Order: sequence, then C-alpha cells, then structure tokens
Amino acid sequence: MALMITDDCINCDVCEPECPNDAIFMGAEIYQIHPDKCTECVGHFDEPQCQQVCPVSCIPFNPAMRESKEELQAKFERLQATKA
Repeated sequence: MALMITDDCINCDVCEPECPNDAIFMGAEIYQIHPDKCTECVGHFDEPQCQQVCPVSCIPFNPAMRESKEELQAKFERLQATKA
C-alpha cells in the first residue's frame, strides 16, 4: 500500500524532506502523497520515514492502494531506473 496524509495534517513540513522518492508534496491545503512514487520506503529504509517523524500521526496506509512488499520493491526499482 502507498501511504496517505489525512486531514489531521498540521503542515509542519517535517515529512516532505524525509521522503526518499519525492512522493510528498504540498497540496491545496495540506501535504499529499503521490501514490505512484510512494514505496513505503521499501528499498531505502525498514520503516516509512514520514510516519516516523509525523508529530500528529496523520500518515496511515492507504487502503485504496494495496501493494505487496514485492510490488513496492518493483516500484522502487522502476523509480531508481528513471533517475539514472
């Protein structure tokens, strides 16, 4: 699953720089996560870094974007290939 940011977001700006895939961006009112770029930090870290730093715990797993660890790893590899 990709992650998502809920309306509880306080726009504290700590999650965006933690994302190794640049999946987090400022939306119209709160930060958002681009699901095509979110790998839950698979390939980079053991835990999603945005969840670790969020002071209000407003970054749950997105139930609409179910992905296995293998699918997340494949997404990570695709993203890395496009960077190269």
